[in-house]
Amino acid sequence: MVYNELGKTGMKLSNLGFGASSLGGVFHDIREVEGIQAVHTAIDHGINFIDVSPYYGHLKAETVLGKALKEIPRDKYYLSTKVGRYGKDGVNLWDYSAQRVTDSVYESMERLNIDYIDLINVHDVEFQADREGGLQKIVDETLPALVALREKGVVKHVGITDLQPENLQWVIEHAAPGTVESVLCFCHYSLNDEMLLDYLDFFEKRGIGVINASPFSMGLLSQRGAPSWHPAPESLKEACRKAAEHCAAKDYPIEKLAVQYSTHLNPRIATTLFSSANPKNVLKNIDYVNAPMDEQLVKEVQDIIGDQMRVRWKNT
Repeated sequence: MVYNELGKTGMKLSNLGFGASSLGGVFHDIREVEGIQAVHTAIDHGINFIDVSPYYGHLKAETVLGKALKEIPRDKYYLSTKVGRYGKDGVNLWDYSAQRVTDSVYESMERLNIDYIDLINVHDVEFQADREGGLQKIVDETLPALVALREKGVVKHVGITDLQPENLQWVIEHAAPGTVESVLCFCHYSLNDEMLLDYLDFFEKRGIGVINASPFSMGLLSQRGAPSWHPAPESLKEACRKAAEHCAAKDYPIEKLAVQYSTHLNPRIATTLFSSANPKNVLKNIDYVNAPMDEQLVKEVQDIIGDQMRVRWKNT
């Protein structure tokens, strides 16, 4: 495992991070005991960064993760959770108000059985873009509330997340310098889309660390294929299916190539998050990261994806 600095935070993160969304049964039902074991397996094998959100499983992921963390020394991991995006009784909710995000931080700490949060993120800022106040509300209200908690030591660092990198840039440009310390962007540094690279200079000049997520592009880059709810256009799904078949014919799972691509090539991206509630899958992905990558196969896969590289879709 390789460890990279996250901007100016002082945190050195494993280049593969544990995304805890699966603990909430986001993708399919889980066995809680197995999910807890997955967390322990990740930490025992060198992963030191865990990311979660109250939105995942509508509190379930944080609750299950909290049970796992009870048995792990606090100095063994850095923990990130989020504010702004929630859910109740199967209904998605958004609230980026100062009061709600402040309360949310304390509620998360209680579920997670911790007394501080290493990194607090404003979750998917694009969902505020079309609401009253727009992204300016993130700048004027949400982030100052989190900075106040940072000054108290309740949270150590403040970040923002989004599918759309241009939203991350807009918030940073309009917020006071030093407010945002890291960004998390997903599905834009993977075999089929490396758009995040266009923004690295912008983030680096401002001392902002970069977290990548979803090396499998939410299932596009997998042998199983994208789930039915995936918002990508059919043309992109078909290109990724062909790429997966090509890798399978070479006895090199596309999942292996995908996670290697996202973790091997660019230390300016501190870590890449994957998610699994299965301990065996956690070990498999760690083995992928620690193995050499077939760079020729990367070229072949990207040639197959062809004009579908960087094709966009809207968040869900």
